[in-house]
Amino acid sequence: MAKVGIVMGSDSDLPVMDKAAEFLDQMGIEYEKRIISAHREPDIFFDWAKGAKDRGIKVIIAGAGKAAHLPGMCAALFPMPVIGIPMKTSDLGGVDSLYSIVQMPSGVPVATVAINGGMNAGILAAKILATEDEALLAKLEAFAENMKQEVIAKDEALNK
Repeated sequence: MAKVGIVMGSDSDLPVMDKAAEFLDQMGIEYEKRIISAHREPDIFFDWAKGAKDRGIKVIIAGAGKAAHLPGMCAALFPMPVIGIPMKTSDLGGVDSLYSIVQMPSGVPVATVAINGGMNAGILAAKILATEDEALLAKLEAFAENMKQEVIAKDEALNK
């Protein structure tokens, strides 16, 4: 059963959202991935978001650009954590998306990563799930140690 829902409003978001999916794959976390427009097919979106908990979803990662309503609407309908990924846009470089996602009203929070921050969204979802999964926590600790060793190796190579 999928533990993470990955949703985006357009297939143009797929390269960024795939970075979240790739990290979840690396950690062995099941997910479902959908393209659903909150604006163009609100009935389908409402059914998906409202049914996520019953499908075993524990965290939703929602990517959106421009007005970026998808993450906030997920948070309004889904009772567990939502992570928003603001997409880089051609008009305002993604700042519009970022502002739309972080400016949620009190009582409807959305955790937000950097513009086009797909991998960090996947990592954050895994960290949320790891609060109740020791094996996953061990994988995350190994991932962090690996990143540390990569930096140490680069530093050593630089200073030879």
